[in-house]
Amino acid sequence: MKKYLLILFLASIFASTSCQSPESSSATNPSASSSEMVVLASWNEGSAKQAIIDYVTDVTNPTSANFIPVEDRIATFDNDGNLWSEQPAYFQLFFAMDRVKAMAVEHPEWKEEQPFKAVLENDMKTLMTFGEHGLLEIVMATHSGMSTEEFEQIVLEWLASSKHPRFDRPYNELIYQPMLELLDYLRANDFKTFIVSGGGVEFMRPWVENAYGIPTDQVVGSSIATEFEYNDGNPIIKRLPKIDFIDDKEGKPVGINKFIGKKPVFASGNSDGDLQMLQWTDSNKHKSFQLYLHHTDADREWAYDKDSSIGRLDKGLEEASSKGWTVIDMKNDWKVIYPFELN
Repeated sequence: MKKYLLILFLASIFASTSCQSPESSSATNPSASSSEMVVLASWNEGSAKQAIIDYVTDVTNPTSANFIPVEDRIATFDNDGNLWSEQPAYFQLFFAMDRVKAMAVEHPEWKEEQPFKAVLENDMKTLMTFGEHGLLEIVMATHSGMSTEEFEQIVLEWLASSKHPRFDRPYNELIYQPMLELLDYLRANDFKTFIVSGGGVEFMRPWVENAYGIPTDQVVGSSIATEFEYNDGNPIIKRLPKIDFIDDKEGKPVGINKFIGKKPVFASGNSDGDLQMLQWTDSNKHKSFQLYLHHTDADREWAYDKDSSIGRLDKGLEEASSKGWTVIDMKNDWKVIYPFELN
């Protein structure tokens, strides 16, 4: 979801809350020691899995020259296409379009007013002709004008009632089982895991802790402007129709520095929008690990990279090859994609 929803939409043009608790977000237990865990159980044996285990074993060994103190074990993960799916469009795009439809009764003029008319008629071709101005208009109309608490409730209700068009399951069931296991494995070895995403931070916060075991204060994302209102003794934070921060591309290292305050030693992404985050991690004085997820499984998920308008992976793949970063081949490295495949 690049450049909050604006870049999310432009990328598309031009190129129920989970019932699991944080302690049971995957087949493994994040509170268990690494010796008690079945390490990366949904991963096939191969170079990607072994590289991760070798790295973690090395940097957590007090006798190793590469030992990293616990306080410096920062791991950052992109969300869209890296922790959950992002096709056939970013999930927050579906949310914004559903919001237009839900709000249409209060805006009868939208039936004839573009770009809202195109959304109401499910006319994606026409919608995309309105470019940056029209898409920004949709974002501001659907993501502002309410308090942060009200927006959180709207997100939760949408997740509970909406289903993915291909899988017919709630969007937050389309999270990656192997990545859940990786998060657990890192936390079991005293890494602190963060989401660093181009998606809206307040779109993610209501559900990520249940889904991934990542607390809300460890989520960095794009945001719209807000303001404090005392509201006759009932203080609220109100969401405004104005972009505040874009957590994408060069914005990711900036966001990491601004909100985390430490350079990661482990970073994971799936697109060129994550490249600068991986470059920033690669410059750490400690031994670092850069991980790309390459979508190669058209049968179980999707197969796409440099020619995709969503989650484009081109320059990142080239740099991963030249620098020896680890690349996950989804089709060959993962036994399963989603947790529901285990049932």
